[in-house]
This record gives sequence, C-alpha cells and structure tokens, in this order.
Amino acid sequence: MMRRFDLKALWTMILAGALATVAFDGLGQSISPLLGFPTLVTVTLPNSVIQALTGSAYMPAAYLLHLMTGLLAFPAGWMFVAQPIAQRLAPAVPRMLVAVVYGALLWVFALYVMAHLVVGLPAFLGFSSVAWVALVAHVLFACVVAAVVHWRDND
Repeated sequence: MMRRFDLKALWTMILAGALATVAFDGLGQSISPLLGFPTLVTVTLPNSVIQALTGSAYMPAAYLLHLMTGLLAFPAGWMFVAQPIAQRLAPAVPRMLVAVVYGALLWVFALYVMAHLVVGLPAFLGFSSVAWVALVAHVLFACVVAAVVHWRDND
C-alpha cells in the first residue's frame, strides 16, 4: 500500500527526523570522541557543498541544510522510497535490516556523491576514521527513523 502524504505523515517525518538527528549529532559529536574516535563535525560537509555550489561558504545556511536534510529529506526518503520498495520487493526482510541498508546508502550519498562528486574531497574521505564514524552515525539515523515511523504507523 502506498503511503499518503498527509498531516500525520508530515508530523511523523519531522518527529522521526528530529529524534534521528539528535542521535546522529549526539553520536558524532559526543559519544564518538568520548570513545576515542574522531568528532563528526556535521556542518562541515554542508558548508563545503554550499561553497562548491555558490562560490562562498555560509555557516548559517550549512546548519539549515543539515537540519532540513535530517528533519525532512532523509526521513522522507525512508517513508516514501526505501520502506515502500522494501515492503514490495522483500517483505520478509526485517525492518531494521532494511534501515541498516538505507543508512549505508545515506552514507554513500553523503561521502561519495556530495563529498566527492560535488565538493571534490577524496571518495569516502579516503576511508579515514571519520568516514567510519559517519557510517555508524548514518546507520543509527536510519534505524531511529525506521523505529519512529513504525511506532507512529502502529499508533
């Protein structure tokens, strides 16, 4: 069944995105360095994208881009693309496994498409330690989105 975009879907998207963004930023900026891994500076890439596209960096826009991606774009990708495709093509695959794959695809989008193809950085940041923190953070993000969407769908 295809999901309708209505007020409940919008609020689900925003709630899922807000909680997932807090988890992403909390892991990347607090938990990772506490465990001895690099800090994931979440607005560096959006700022570099803005600079690549406009010719000048603008940190307020980078924060806005990060927030809108987390609150709307990535949760919408789960709700209206990834989840329906998985339900149609592989209904027996557990939701959290689909979410892990979706998170890995978000990581590919961020670190290959945006960082490499748009900004010009090494693909996947050269598989440096911060790239692996970003992978874990994107997978966590997707799992939180999937859990919140499931909870709201069964509310």
